[in-house]
Amino acid sequence: MRRASVIARPAEDSVMDVPVRLRIVHVVRAPIGGIFRHVCDLATAQSAAGHTVGILCDSQTGGDFEAQAIERVGRRLALGATRLPMRRDVSPADLATLWRLTRHVQSLAPDVIHCHGAKGGVYGRLIGARLGRRRPIACLYAPHGGSLHYAPSSLEGRFYFTVERALERFTDALVHVSAYEAETYRRKIGAPRCRAVVIHNGLRAEEFEPVIPREDARDLLFLGMYRDLKGTDVFLEAIARLESRYGRRAGAHLFGQAEDEGRARYQAFAASLGIADRVTFHDPAPTREAFACGRAIVVPSRAESMPYIVLEAIAAGLPIVATRVGGIPEIFGPRAGELVPPGDPDALAAALDALLADPVRAQLDAAARFDWLRPRFNIEAMQRRVDELYGEILAAKTRAREARGRTGPVRTA
Repeated sequence: MRRASVIARPAEDSVMDVPVRLRIVHVVRAPIGGIFRHVCDLATAQSAAGHTVGILCDSQTGGDFEAQAIERVGRRLALGATRLPMRRDVSPADLATLWRLTRHVQSLAPDVIHCHGAKGGVYGRLIGARLGRRRPIACLYAPHGGSLHYAPSSLEGRFYFTVERALERFTDALVHVSAYEAETYRRKIGAPRCRAVVIHNGLRAEEFEPVIPREDARDLLFLGMYRDLKGTDVFLEAIARLESRYGRRAGAHLFGQAEDEGRARYQAFAASLGIADRVTFHDPAPTREAFACGRAIVVPSRAESMPYIVLEAIAAGLPIVATRVGGIPEIFGPRAGELVPPGDPDALAAALDALLADPVRAQLDAAARFDWLRPRFNIEAMQRRVDELYGEILAAKTRAREARGRTGPVRTA
């Protein structure tokens, strides 16, 4: 991992230097899924590069698996990983939460507040606006899908998009993980009134090592939240149609976290389809351990931004069938034509049958996807671009503050 280099500084010698080693706080609500994976990867890469980094996340989301992951990453960060209660839905309790978060972030004296997801974006940007009155603080927001999943015509969508628009005034830069997400933001919320950039997720070097399926691996593997948004229902229907339409009895393992009674609902759905004996639901597990339980990965999502599971599966050399949603076509690049439409169990079943019918072709396709991915989606490139963005923002803010100091307060009518 590269060490922290000199961050971009103002051109004028008279302007205060921007710190080379920054104090960075990442604010995210839910410590689960791809969004938290992104935060942990970026934070640990920044720490290894010499910055002083911490994570702030919810204390009520996730189970033992997530708690252990948070503890591990916290030990690697100088500012640790702190958990405080953060509700997912809008609530009067948010005001008390914001007060506690502000006090904690203030004690960390950050140069950068990098917030992730809708609720993390609200908390982080309001905190940044308050603390930034005294000294330059870069405040960045990465939606990671979040509120962008809502329909513009829905009451929730109109509310959240109005909030997003209002918070732009406290945002130094929007960081999108895919061009698709950037375009969705523009279409649903409007042309950004702050800087906006696209920085793709990146993988660690060891994640490009192949995973060999175990001898008792099943045909198919699903990793993700047990939610209709992730297409869990479509996947189960496709398995049933593999048998009814193609005469193929495929088995599958599913690994993931459920909200409320989601897991039990999908188990009941599998039983109603007559496939309960061939699909097994598991709690979350380390990704590469789970990969060894299947011969091909299925990502049947109805919506995504830039899903890590697709990146990880391709990097591990595994065959994959995925839907044409979000940033997945950007990951597949010239092979995006292989993707299937979302919410269509017939199309998914046909693609799975073709993959299972020709294992040799499936491995050749997997190797071609690996060759496309490796030079384009790596963590060094991701961290370098984010670091440069921090430096540019802080340099501009420092110049502006120095200029105000020279000219005095501006009179207003």
